[in-house]
Amino acid sequence: MSRPASTYRVQLTPDFGFAQVAEIAEYLRDLGVSHVYLSPILQATPESRHGYDVIDHSRIREEFGGASGFREMAQQLAAHDLSVVVDIVPNHMNTVNAQFWSVLKNGPASPYAKWFDIEWVDGKVALPVLGDDTPPVVDGDVLRYHEHAFPYPGHYRLVDWREGPGYRRFFDVSTLIGLRVEDPAVLFATHEVIFWLLDEGLVDGLRVDHPDGLADPRGYLERLRARVGETWTVVEKILIGPERLPDDWPCDGTTGYDVLNRVNGLFVDPAGKEPLVRLFTELTGQPSEYRPVMAQAKREVLELFFGAEVNRLAKSASCAPETVRELLAAMPVYRAYVVPGEPPPPESVEIVELAAEACSPAVQPLVREVLYGSAESIVRFQQACGPVMAKGVEDTALYRWYPLACLNEVGGEPDAFGVTVEDFHDFCAEMVPYTMTTLSTHDTKRSEDVRARLSVLSEMPEEWAAAVAQWSAAVRFDPHLDYLAWQNLMAAWPISVERFTDYLLKAAREAKTAISWINPDSAYERGLREFAEAAVRLPIGEFTERIEPFAMSNSLAAKLVQLMMPGVPDVYQGNETTDFSLVDPDNRRPVTYPRKPETSWDAAKLLVTTQALRLRRRLGGAAPYLPLWAEGEAAEHVIAFARGGDHRPQAVSVATRLPVRLARIGWGGTTLTLPAGTWRDLLTGGLHTGRIPLAHLLGQYPVSLLERHDL
Repeated sequence: MSRPASTYRVQLTPDFGFAQVAEIAEYLRDLGVSHVYLSPILQATPESRHGYDVIDHSRIREEFGGASGFREMAQQLAAHDLSVVVDIVPNHMNTVNAQFWSVLKNGPASPYAKWFDIEWVDGKVALPVLGDDTPPVVDGDVLRYHEHAFPYPGHYRLVDWREGPGYRRFFDVSTLIGLRVEDPAVLFATHEVIFWLLDEGLVDGLRVDHPDGLADPRGYLERLRARVGETWTVVEKILIGPERLPDDWPCDGTTGYDVLNRVNGLFVDPAGKEPLVRLFTELTGQPSEYRPVMAQAKREVLELFFGAEVNRLAKSASCAPETVRELLAAMPVYRAYVVPGEPPPPESVEIVELAAEACSPAVQPLVREVLYGSAESIVRFQQACGPVMAKGVEDTALYRWYPLACLNEVGGEPDAFGVTVEDFHDFCAEMVPYTMTTLSTHDTKRSEDVRARLSVLSEMPEEWAAAVAQWSAAVRFDPHLDYLAWQNLMAAWPISVERFTDYLLKAAREAKTAISWINPDSAYERGLREFAEAAVRLPIGEFTERIEPFAMSNSLAAKLVQLMMPGVPDVYQGNETTDFSLVDPDNRRPVTYPRKPETSWDAAKLLVTTQALRLRRRLGGAAPYLPLWAEGEAAEHVIAFARGGDHRPQAVSVATRLPVRLARIGWGGTTLTLPAGTWRDLLTGGLHTGRIPLAHLLGQYPVSLLERHDL
């Protein structure tokens, strides 16, 4: 089974389906990618813009062109030497589906009752939909409540929408019900279409969504691999800090958030931490330390959203709900990988016990139960950690504590300023060869080029503080939000009032300090819109233009590093040129093809992307990685490495980092020694070998990509 040289992520929508993907086959081939990586393709809610709300696993989505459209697309891609990777969703599906309807109608006797993780109470499952005093209405054999419909009569009870459901769900989204793919029959029924696409050679790789939600991720991946063989498979696993993917998970790696945060860190100056944190605390009144904010956010979401999950775990573990909340809030990772019936791994024991040290002594019996107790307690604890991290950290704390917002990414730690070249090389040396690498995804909080601009602020905090003071004197609204607004307005510039307002509304709702998704405030939201309108009229673009050369340097350097480092590089749709998108749905806006450069930054980024992807196709995925080191006064400002092949280097990548400080000191006599060989410089013209002055090597661009050619 082949492994991708690179992938290109496409977000399918009812407006951009299989036929539209087929139309860009030639463009993607010329770009240099080997595989087209599609968002979920099975039948979802008809109007869905993302596809993670599947309603029928037996059909390829009609809005995209159905099975025939998929086959025609795959054939067109194959004619251009392109294969297909698909995004699969084993953890959950939308509650509006035929199988769950059968369960609601027939209760535990339904042949589909085993599909879902349901808590039956007196033979009924709780459905959280009630929101007012409007009574449900009987309509023949259907019970209707507003837009909802249920079988009449049935094995369910309607409860307030703020209550948790009587089933496992995806995070706090009650319209997405958890699937029990640990049951072989359920796994086959929900994967049958995917399997035949693989069997027919129409699909060549899999991206597995949210494995942490499963009862047994390792067991699922083992059964998947037993069925699909060595098909390239990566998992959407969020790893925090030094955490690594479990060695016993049979897959090729992650979807790349661990890589994203390390590449991003290369371009953040640690010296900016103290002044930027001080500025943040002065403007917002928030604490100077992130960890207390994160802990508080996790406690809040446990109270707000996860009462049902906490109560089920407390019942299973025979402890108080408050004890469960306390331990879950202290957990630092998305999962601790304990499997019922097996001794818990020492690192898992350490993670849980260290978390317990921050709690009251009352959690100790719970610690023993979730490590060594019943299968139900172990699994439910594992499945609860991820949602608390996702909602408490990604969707709350990262919107409250943001001295430098480019650090506030999925799996990122906003108080960790900077990654050293040495640490990055060490990380690359440990990477598995076919893990995915990425800089932007459909789930990132902001695009790679927005982050490239924000990284510059770490090198010029005083100038940034002066600009913010000037803008704040002209327009202000909410101290908990304004500083986040200024960062994102500057970094996404130019941006329309509508896009900026939508971002701020989402940010305010996620932060939950003034409003939230479940507690709106029309007066606050009106004030926020007025703030956005006034802010966009300010000359923010003058500052953005001022830092543009440095931001461009960060952008091109990060792109080259990500595309040429170990792993399978992914390009998110449109990011072969500049993209200044914010969090979804902003980053899922339609993309126009072919991408045509409109600025010098666009042209340079497209050149870097194309040359790197084409070289990667020739180089092979398992090429050894060799760190290279610069010498001289500006040595810390370069990240360089060679990729090998045939026992000798085949390509050298060189990139500039921390460009603001570099501009002050210059390259001087700083040099880089290239490995032996004869080289052609793909970006800057002819070049000899040996010890090269950096000023020559990085003359026209802040990056250089060299390929060896035999004489």
